Amino acid sequence: MFRRARVGRDRLGHLERVEDWTRQRFGLPAEAIVIVSESPAQLPGYPPLETTVLFWTGDERYRLRIFKPVAEVCESDLPVAWLLPSLLDDGEAGCC
Repeated sequence: MFRRARVGRDRLGHLERVEDWTRQRFGLPAEAIVIVSESPAQLPGYPPLETTVLFWTGDERYRLRIFKPVAEVCESDLPVAWLLPSLLDDGEAGCC
């Protein structure tokens, strides 16, 4: 039913890089869960690939989407730390 996606060594490096930047930007501890993924955009007019970052602090889950393939994401694409409250993922369908 589910199978693990094959990730090439180069893409794995890009995913880890974005994870490290996320941890640094938001001051996340080593034990915090951070998930970085790349997926095709679901809506017309969006770039073909987007990068999604999910992370947890305590009981709160945060989500951000970067409308670029993970290989093109740079550190300046991450929002500034004081915007953390706006990244709270409350499960609403329109969330970014």
